[in-house]
Amino acid sequence: MRSVPKKGKSKQNNSFLFVIIGILALITVLLVLLLFLRNASESSTFKGMPNYTEIKGKYDIEGFKYEKQPHLGSPDAKVKVVEFADYKCPACAKWSAANMERFKQEYVDTGKVELFFMNFAFIDRDSILAASAGEAIYHQNNEAFWEYNQELFANQGDESKIWATPDFLLDFVKNNIEGIDYDLFEKDLKNHTYMLDVKEDYKTGGNYGVNGTPQFFVNDQLIRETSYEALAAAVDAALAAAE
Repeated sequence: MRSVPKKGKSKQNNSFLFVIIGILALITVLLVLLLFLRNASESSTFKGMPNYTEIKGKYDIEGFKYEKQPHLGSPDAKVKVVEFADYKCPACAKWSAANMERFKQEYVDTGKVELFFMNFAFIDRDSILAASAGEAIYHQNNEAFWEYNQELFANQGDESKIWATPDFLLDFVKNNIEGIDYDLFEKDLKNHTYMLDVKEDYKTGGNYGVNGTPQFFVNDQLIRETSYEALAAAVDAALAAAE
């Protein structure tokens, strides 16, 4: 036989239901608040650091456009070497410390090679900003760019952290790089004057098969092996072919 529910029990059930709904509503509010705070934190962290999608404008991915790139050595050299690198890349910093001076002495200073640098900034947003800082310096003073290049690799931060912030780069350049108009550099960095150049480098590298850093091209040919010995062998072969 079906019994008639007691009113007292019904009230208890309703009260329990209201408590559950209240708890769920509170959890929802807390989750929304946490999401808002996380987004606000990320927005603050990435302030002044656009990603490639946010960098607008036309660019050309055909050819290396040597005339636009930072360079070392004689323009009459028979071999052109292009390095693609990311300032946050530990392997790039290691290669720079171990091999750059030797390569310059053996190939660049002897007139055999003209060396160029192009950005393949892919690790994080501050990779792009650090690259744009380098471009801003290069457009003032090619020699100062190479000083920045070597010093920033030597003072590289943790790859997993956002360290190449606007404040860090402004302070770093002010204290370490000479031969430029600092006020103009600050303006160019904050206005993202050369961000499109960085994007063009990145897209060009991808167009020619770059998929990591550091990577090198010898007379427009990609050298997959990045050891000093492999690069030197490729350069020697190109020099022999040019004879």
